Amino acid sequence: MQMSRRLTLLSTLAASFLPWSARAATDKLAAVDPELRTAARLVMAALPEPKPGEDLIRFVRTSSAVSLRPKPSETPAISPIRFPGEPGQPDVRAFLVGRPDETKKRGAILYLHGGGFIAGSAESDLADCQELARDHDCLVLAPEYRLAPETAFPGARADNYAALAFLHHHAEKFGVDPARIIVVGGSAGGGHAAQLSLLARDRGQYPIAAQVLIYPMLDDRTGVTVDPGPASGQILWTRALNHAGWAAYLGQEPGGPTAPEGAAPARTQDLSGLPPTFIGTGGLDLFAPEDIAFSERLLNAGVPTELLVVPGAFHGFNLIARQAGVSKRFNAAWNDFIARHLASAT
Repeated sequence: MQMSRRLTLLSTLAASFLPWSARAATDKLAAVDPELRTAARLVMAALPEPKPGEDLIRFVRTSSAVSLRPKPSETPAISPIRFPGEPGQPDVRAFLVGRPDETKKRGAILYLHGGGFIAGSAESDLADCQELARDHDCLVLAPEYRLAPETAFPGARADNYAALAFLHHHAEKFGVDPARIIVVGGSAGGGHAAQLSLLARDRGQYPIAAQVLIYPMLDDRTGVTVDPGPASGQILWTRALNHAGWAAYLGQEPGGPTAPEGAAPARTQDLSGLPPTFIGTGGLDLFAPEDIAFSERLLNAGVPTELLVVPGAFHGFNLIARQAGVSKRFNAAWNDFIARHLASAT
């Protein structure tokens, strides 16, 4: 006991002599799972906090160039394609991953990339799309939806709905079972996936069998009128970046009473009739509180919902620290959900 107290006192004294920035980094790491601390240090070194007054959209886009994603391989095949957008909207560029085969009846994944609504691309995620196609013996369609602020809501949602329509219209040609089309997205991609599922439910044209939302970006009020707590959003995706992303996407200040209907899924009153849902997030993620709340509302609305919260995990942990045991278990959980829903038609 005496030794423990002495070590605690020495640690406290040592911390008091650290520069402020070093103490801040230490404080941020204190709650991080030990398996993820090396990755957290990497993130904080590669993506330092923006300077006061810095253009945050430019900051995010520049930072996104620091790719921690693997490069695509030769297989499965990747085919750049283009198809018509919704009426009055431009054509949509996309990537088809996997080889269409009319002799098969496989499931398919509509994959929506992340990037805070303002950055990222389907092209940068092609290795992940290949892994999905390979692991689940399915076809993957990844649209290059338009980014904000150049295109505000509902432009990206229109692009993603056009991709869903394209996949349904070409299901027979591609060897896809239209009853087994799943939408998958992480971060802003998870927000886009939730928006798309709501729109597909409301229009009733193209069914979605299930949705996989990985630390989804669902609520523009987070960090504005809703406090996610002091431990949330300290690493990678912060309140300031979240505010910039939502402001660009909504075309107005986030958190106010006039957010466009359908842009922030957490604001949707009626969540009934949505497809089976998996939501996974880290306990230190800025989005953890809104994701947990959304899961509870889905359950209360009668939607079959699985929620996984990983203690000590920050935003994007499973992509940055892929080999950590905690990341492998997290990725296995949502892939198991995909496998179950691709295997059985609804």
